[in-house]
Amino acid sequence: MISDLCRQLDSSPTSIHLVEYWSKKLLDRGFTEFAHGAPVQHQGFVRVGGALIAWANTGSFEKRGIRIIGAHTDSPGLHIKRNPLTQGNNIQQIGVEVYGGPLLNSWLDRDLGIAGVVYDRDGRATLVSTDRAVARIPQLAIHLDRDVNERGLQLDKQQHIRPIWSTDQRITSFESFLASEFSINEDDIAAWSCQLFDVQKAALFGLRSEFLASARLDNQVSCWAAMNALLNSEHDSPCLVALFDHEEVGSESTTGAAGPLLETILERIAIAAGSDRAGFLGGLAKSHCISADNAHAIHPNYPDRHDQSHAPLINHGIAVKSNSNQRYATSAKSSIPIYVAAEKAKINIQHFSSKNTMPCGSTIGPITATRLGIETVDIGLPQLAMHSAREMCGSQDPISLHELLKQYFAR
Repeated sequence: MISDLCRQLDSSPTSIHLVEYWSKKLLDRGFTEFAHGAPVQHQGFVRVGGALIAWANTGSFEKRGIRIIGAHTDSPGLHIKRNPLTQGNNIQQIGVEVYGGPLLNSWLDRDLGIAGVVYDRDGRATLVSTDRAVARIPQLAIHLDRDVNERGLQLDKQQHIRPIWSTDQRITSFESFLASEFSINEDDIAAWSCQLFDVQKAALFGLRSEFLASARLDNQVSCWAAMNALLNSEHDSPCLVALFDHEEVGSESTTGAAGPLLETILERIAIAAGSDRAGFLGGLAKSHCISADNAHAIHPNYPDRHDQSHAPLINHGIAVKSNSNQRYATSAKSSIPIYVAAEKAKINIQHFSSKNTMPCGSTIGPITATRLGIETVDIGLPQLAMHSAREMCGSQDPISLHELLKQYFAR
């Protein structure tokens, strides 16, 4: 199954590419695509930009409630600005905007491609992605920064994170590049959204191939496990996967967890099942949600950064994430379905809680719980190098996450 995950990772340099990847698989498996805002039926999906919501077996929503697995499609990185091209010293560079909280140093000295979406004047989208490296951010030579190893690398986000990509003085606009690279009529380009990505493929490594290295493990690995759980579970229980965009920047968008997308689709699902507003609210009260987002594995070089009693190990099971200040949505009650599913799937459960002296991040879990008012638990597989251009996790853990989520849907 890891090879299947690697195919998804390599095919999905952006959120919208990931949504396209899974939309094709859903259609191949007999799911119906519904337009956003249109009436829905008991099995299908809706996609909006970099967000996708898919569901099955929802005819008994009011009576049984629904089990939801939420994850996010976006990752920290470098997005290309609207007027990106600058020229100096015989080098043309691309202006970028830092998206989310990436480890900026990890983007240096990497072969970078460009991917995104191009729109025509009728709003039709064309997904684009280079199959080669077209840019690079070279690090300053140590001869010109002698104490860098002692002082630490310091990067100015405006000055030092500008990829170089050409010495051709004739390139006058980014639109001309898009037109020539992807065989698009430049006059048809009305708008575009593009970002950089590391062209290196996902790969196993380690003495026994114990580890997986790739871009965008946070949080595409959870998307992979959740979607496969939806497609591979043999049951008749109402279930839904919500893949949101913009989690890395706060989730406040039309396609983020703080927006109305999931709530409105759930209400349409309830209407399709014959429920009124009271029935819809009753169904929500019987529902449960998992927020699946990767957890910090204990780093062997920095054990002092972890609470040793709550520091998950790689390839040792899935972590339940807790925070009494509600940065995670986990409660004693909301975690019970995870323990039950883990026992059935024979998956070990670990626990993650931040060290009191280290700030705790957050997820879509508290946002979804607040928006819908349903019991929610935060879980994730342990990983290292979170928010790096190339992250790593155990090669067994994605499989364990998939098996756990499949049992969760089976009830």
